[in-house]
Amino acid sequence: MNKNCDGQYNAWLHWFAVLTAVGTFVLLGAGGLVTSHDAGMSVPDWPNSYGYGMYAFPASKWVGGIFYEHTHRLWASAVGLMTTILALWLFGKNARSFMRWMGATLAVAGIVIAFLISGQSSNGAVAAATGIVMCAAGFVWPRCNPAAKWLRWLGLGAFLLVVVQGVLGGLRVVLFNADLGAVHGVVGQLFFLLTCALALFTSRSWQAGVNRAADYIAGGRPFRALPFAVLAATALIVIQLILGATMRGQHAGLAIPDFPLAYGKLWPDTSAAAILHYNAQRIEVMHVNPITAFQVILQMVHRLVALTIFVLVAACAMWAHRLEDTGAGSLKTQLRFHRRISLFWVALIVCQIALGAATIWTHKAADVATAHLLGGALCLATGALWSIVLFARPWILPEPYPATASALGALATK
Repeated sequence: MNKNCDGQYNAWLHWFAVLTAVGTFVLLGAGGLVTSHDAGMSVPDWPNSYGYGMYAFPASKWVGGIFYEHTHRLWASAVGLMTTILALWLFGKNARSFMRWMGATLAVAGIVIAFLISGQSSNGAVAAATGIVMCAAGFVWPRCNPAAKWLRWLGLGAFLLVVVQGVLGGLRVVLFNADLGAVHGVVGQLFFLLTCALALFTSRSWQAGVNRAADYIAGGRPFRALPFAVLAATALIVIQLILGATMRGQHAGLAIPDFPLAYGKLWPDTSAAAILHYNAQRIEVMHVNPITAFQVILQMVHRLVALTIFVLVAACAMWAHRLEDTGAGSLKTQLRFHRRISLFWVALIVCQIALGAATIWTHKAADVATAHLLGGALCLATGALWSIVLFARPWILPEPYPATASALGALATK
C-alpha cells in the first residue's frame, strides 16, 4: 500500500479505479430504470425520502417506483464515496492532513445539523459519522507519493463532477424539471467516461508509457485519418447521447412506433394534419400523451446520426486494418490492439442499433430501453479511450517517453 503513486504502478489504486468505473456503470443502469419506469418523482423530496433521512427510509416502503428511485439514490451515494476515496488516493500522503481537519469539520457540522435543524437529525448523524471516519482514516492513509499533477487534477475533477451530478439529480426532483433530468443523464454519461479514463491512467500499461502510433506506424494516409476519425465518431456519440437523453426526458412514449420505416415511410409526414392522425392512433392503441412534430423530427435525427456513427466507426475499423505491419514484438502488439479494439467498437455499435430497434419494437420496455442506454455508455467509453491512446503525448507520461512502449497493447495479448 506504500508504493509510489507517481510514475509507478499501484495495483490497489488501479483496481479501485476500475471498481469505481464499474460502480458508475451500474449507477447508469439504475438511473435508466428510474427513467424507463417513469419513477423520477416517486420520491418527491430531496435530500430526504418522504421526510426520512435517506439512509433511515424503511425498506418496507420501497415499493413500486419508490424502489427504483430510492435505490438509485443510495447507489449514487456509494459511487460518490468511491470517487472521493479515489481522488484522495491520487493525492497520496498529502491527503492525510486534509482528511483529518476536514473530517473533524464535517463531524462538528453534522452534530450541529442533527441538533439544530428540524427534520435533519438522521442526515446530521450520517454527516457526523462520515466526518469521524474520515478524520480517523487520515491517520492511517497510505503514505504513497502523490500521483502526477495532471492526474491529481483529473481525480479532483471527478469528485467535483460527482457532486454536481448529485445536486442536478436533487434539483430535478425539487424543481420538478424534466429538462434537468435530461442534463442529469448526459452528465452521468460524461462522469462514467471520466472514471474509465482514470482506470486507464492508473493501469500498468499506461504507467509503463504510451507510444503514439505515429512513432511506430508508417501507415501514411490510413494512420493520419484514423485518430481524427475516431475522435469525430466519439464526438458524434456524445451528440447522440444528448439526443437520446432529450427524448427520454420528454416522457412522451415513442414518437415513431415503427422501424426501420417511420409511419411506413423513409421520412414521415410532419404536417399538422399528419401529427393529429398519429396522435389519434397513439391514443387509441397505446393510451399515451400526444406528440409534436418536433419530437418526430428529433427521433429521425437520432436515427440518421446513428447511421452516420456506424459508417464512421466502420471506416475507423477499415483504416485500423490498413495500418502497415512494419515492426515486430511490441509493435505487432500495438497493431493487434488497434485492430481488435476497432472490431470491438463496430460490434458495440451494431448491438446498440439492434437495441434501439428493439426499444421501438417492444414499445420502450424498461429493461430494453435501459440496455440501450448502457450500450451508448460503452460505445462512448470505447471511442474516447481509443482516442486518448491515439493522441497520447509524451508530456502526459509519468516517466521518460519510451520509443516502443504500449498503452493497452499488453491487454490485447491476454
